[in-house]
Amino acid sequence: MPALLDTIQLEQIDTLLSEQLELSTEQESSIKKCRAYLDEKAKTDDVYYGINTGFGSLCDVVVKPEELEDLQTNLVLSHACGVGERVPNEIIRLMLLLKIKNFSYGHSGVSMELVERLLLMYNENMLPEVFQQGSLGASGDLAPLAHLSLPILGSGKLTLGQAQGDQASEWRDASVVLKEKGLKPLKLKSKEGLALLNGTQFMSAYGVWALQRMQKIITHSTKIAALSFEAFDCKPSPFYAGIHAVRPHEGQLKIAFAFRKLLEGSQIAFADKKQVQDPYSFRCIPQVHGASFEAFAQAKKVIECEINSVTDNPLIFPDEDEIVSGGNFHGQPLALQLDYLAIALSELANISERRTYLLVSGQRDLPAFLSKNPGLESGFMIAQYTAASLVSQNKQLCTPASVDSIVSSNGQEDHVSMGANAATKLYQIVKNTERVLAIELLCAAQAIDFKNADLLSAGMKKYYDAFRGEVSFMDKDRVISEDINAATDFLTMA
Repeated sequence: MPALLDTIQLEQIDTLLSEQLELSTEQESSIKKCRAYLDEKAKTDDVYYGINTGFGSLCDVVVKPEELEDLQTNLVLSHACGVGERVPNEIIRLMLLLKIKNFSYGHSGVSMELVERLLLMYNENMLPEVFQQGSLGASGDLAPLAHLSLPILGSGKLTLGQAQGDQASEWRDASVVLKEKGLKPLKLKSKEGLALLNGTQFMSAYGVWALQRMQKIITHSTKIAALSFEAFDCKPSPFYAGIHAVRPHEGQLKIAFAFRKLLEGSQIAFADKKQVQDPYSFRCIPQVHGASFEAFAQAKKVIECEINSVTDNPLIFPDEDEIVSGGNFHGQPLALQLDYLAIALSELANISERRTYLLVSGQRDLPAFLSKNPGLESGFMIAQYTAASLVSQNKQLCTPASVDSIVSSNGQEDHVSMGANAATKLYQIVKNTERVLAIELLCAAQAIDFKNADLLSAGMKKYYDAFRGEVSFMDKDRVISEDINAATDFLTMA
């Protein structure tokens, strides 16, 4: 069983999610040292926020020593106010991983018993029922993290063995599941409830998930655009290296280079053309796709920093003999990047739909709507409508959540990030963008079949063949939603 890494990079997440974890000796030592320090401090008359006081605007209410356990339990129960749809199970598992990572640094004051229970839940895939709505993205993701924590107390619901997918097949009372596994609910010690609820693990988990999916989206979107480029018989001159050397944005350079490699050896791309130039959705692929690539790189930097940070409050520094109340739970760094990713993805979908529109328009010797019998059959006419609907919804969802703030807790929490709303909006935009690209891929492959797939470059022929192994040519009208789903699976699984 591998020890939890001191620093997690995005590329290591999938491996971690497929394994059982344990803490390193150093991590265990740090956690125990911090807890022992806090236990000693609890014997004094000193007052520390959230350890022996109320929470939020109740921070000036001192709690008696004999009531500290009830204080932490009440906090978790009262903050479990989540509503709406369930959080997808794959994101709940990420939340558990990131919460354990947060505690591994030994600045949160939690006990090893609590961390071991979280590790058990993670390793045995005991996924709590968490809801999408309720977090303001400051003071941490309070409501969703409260629901994540309920099963530790024997409350809430759990599902077992459902690591992937949007919904679990069975949700059961946590108290029943714990009893079946021979486990007892834990009694929270001072600071532990607050440590569980403070933090950005809800926003961070969505961000990690989105980055993982966007890695595939960027790769596929370039290949799909190249297939559409050949299908629409476009001129390759916009990818000439010199153009991009004199405007050397990193993303633009990388996409242009990737395109040149993909088109290398194509008998379609390098044949003589009638047109002087092509529409922007083809001609400006390096500039548009490249800008989204750079947004991904920037968000990756910020989100990787976040998941390797300590984001609860107050924080404990035993070596310095300090317990310090601060604001590491504030999700502003994440909120801005999640909004940025949403806009970047929306633009990939936007330009993709424009290429789909051109492919079905009956231009460049392609039949109207890519149908063998236009008029009798509608071909891909309504597939473009679907893409347009998804693109329109993306635009509506791209209103930045991070520019909003609503005062809470009697003015104590007077500026919040709304990063949780940015996260859940981004989730939908990722899904929409994958489907828009799937529709373009369907149309591009269909258009190539009206030309000659053997004239494609070697790289694009390989990609075309792989897709055609999953979705066949549409020789007559059929239920296209099934093809869209299959094409989406191709993009997300390949």
